[in-house]
Amino acid sequence: MRLLLSSLFHESPFENLQRHADKVKECAQLFREAAICHAEERCDEFDALTDRVAKLESEADAIKRNIRNHLPRGILMPVDKFQFLQYLGEQDKVVDEVEAALYWLSFRPKGLPKEMRLDFLDLVESVIPPIEKLAELVLMATQFFRSKSGDQREKMKSLVRDIRQHEKEADLLEQELKGLVFRTIQNGLIVFHTVRLVEIVGEIADHAQNASDRMRTMICK
Repeated sequence: MRLLLSSLFHESPFENLQRHADKVKECAQLFREAAICHAEERCDEFDALTDRVAKLESEADAIKRNIRNHLPRGILMPVDKFQFLQYLGEQDKVVDEVEAALYWLSFRPKGLPKEMRLDFLDLVESVIPPIEKLAELVLMATQFFRSKSGDQREKMKSLVRDIRQHEKEADLLEQELKGLVFRTIQNGLIVFHTVRLVEIVGEIADHAQNASDRMRTMICK
């Protein structure tokens, strides 16, 4: 006989998923601070901020492994386990890309070309809301799977649309910034570094949208 997860375990996978989402959210402000620090060449704190993000990434990764290793077989979950794990994977990639962006920034300690700095910081700012909204989305999902409220479902769909819109805006800024790089920078090494950096930052919003899309699929079942 299959039993509801809540009847056998004090802690459900969604509680750990929320903890994971909270770790991801913590990275958002640190990412913003580190990017500003580096762009404005006030880099005394850059390494410390990067280390804090790396620590959060490690903590999030530990939560992810715990979730994957302790999903019990034969237990009825409110969602498909494969879709749940897909969501977890995309959410985890958000913090992975934040860490990757900061490491990539560190490869050029003298900062970005002055022509790029304001536009780069605009791009960074555009990916902050998708990062932060994932924690809100998981909280709403936890409540929804307890209540199956139609109103809650619609609120979640609205939040998913918000995240998708943020991703579109980030994608537009990414493309514009790439064009600016190729029009104004002559040094091939700087072009390569800057374009790849911009792509990594854009991938943060991509994975946030991917996660929200997986959540939308789960609540439609």
